[in-house]
Amino acid sequence: MNWIDYRSDTVTLPTPGMHEAMMKAPLGDDVFGEDPTINALETKAARLFGMEAALFCPSGTMTNQIGIKMHTQPGDEVICDFLSHVYQYEGGGIAFNAGASVRLLTGDRGRIAAGQVLDAINPDDVHKPKSSLVVLENTSNRGGGSCYELSEIEAIRAVCSQNKLKLHLDGARLFNALVYKQQSAKDYGRLFDSISICLSKGLGCPVGSVLIGTAADINKARRIRKVFGGGMRQAGVLAAAGIYALDHHIERLAQDHTHAKEIEAALLSNPLIESVLPVETTIIIFQLKPAVTAAEMVDKLKEKGILCFATGKQTIRFVTHLDVSAEMVERTIEIIKPL
Repeated sequence: MNWIDYRSDTVTLPTPGMHEAMMKAPLGDDVFGEDPTINALETKAARLFGMEAALFCPSGTMTNQIGIKMHTQPGDEVICDFLSHVYQYEGGGIAFNAGASVRLLTGDRGRIAAGQVLDAINPDDVHKPKSSLVVLENTSNRGGGSCYELSEIEAIRAVCSQNKLKLHLDGARLFNALVYKQQSAKDYGRLFDSISICLSKGLGCPVGSVLIGTAADINKARRIRKVFGGGMRQAGVLAAAGIYALDHHIERLAQDHTHAKEIEAALLSNPLIESVLPVETTIIIFQLKPAVTAAEMVDKLKEKGILCFATGKQTIRFVTHLDVSAEMVERTIEIIKPL
């Protein structure tokens, strides 16, 4: 069967142009700092955000966990939304890797506000953990791909600066936010102490994420990456995909956003659907009425050639991406409406 796969934007395969770039990449030993393609990717990513340096890693979980560890000490406290990927989907890594505790906030579809951050900062009291880091996620996965306004981040940055907290961004799908909100990468570079960008989600690479920050922080991050087992050798073949994606796959994200909006409209017309989180980018999270469970609906859609997965007893997630064509979206709508 020719599947239409909405399980994640991580299921994409390299495009012919990306594959060609990978095959032609000059290689070296990156642990020795001698892979020219990785060096080029790191320089390109840092310049894109107007920051000093960058570090190529195997996954977004690793770049997030390195970022958290380099900004905290054991016993510190990290402030984030309770839906955050760093809390929900990274294996308890904040505690395991950094020895830090977490102050969870309930924001608006995964987005927290400056006032909430301010209220969550612990006083200078030996009985309490030291608040040292705020982590934001943009776009918010569990929030249905919701995006921050730049003014909201600026207000959080001001709170962090006034209280001497670091600010890290889980930007796994940041480029979706930049395209949707028509924001500048350099605006993010001036607001965050460190940024994690994922290459293997909307940008369509097979592997890889990049951690971006100051030269001093990235030097520290390189040591942490080694401890985490993330040092790679001739990995320029993977970095070449990242360079290609940054050159060719950012602006096209608007197509994926359009496809998601079209599917949202079809879902809203289906009587089995209770609600759909407002769709801004590529993530569509919808809740079913009690007549059918998410597991039953996932099986029903699979029988018709659509792959997706349940995020709860009554909720399902779709993610559009570069391997979902306009024709596939039309077919999806034909299937969804009469369900």
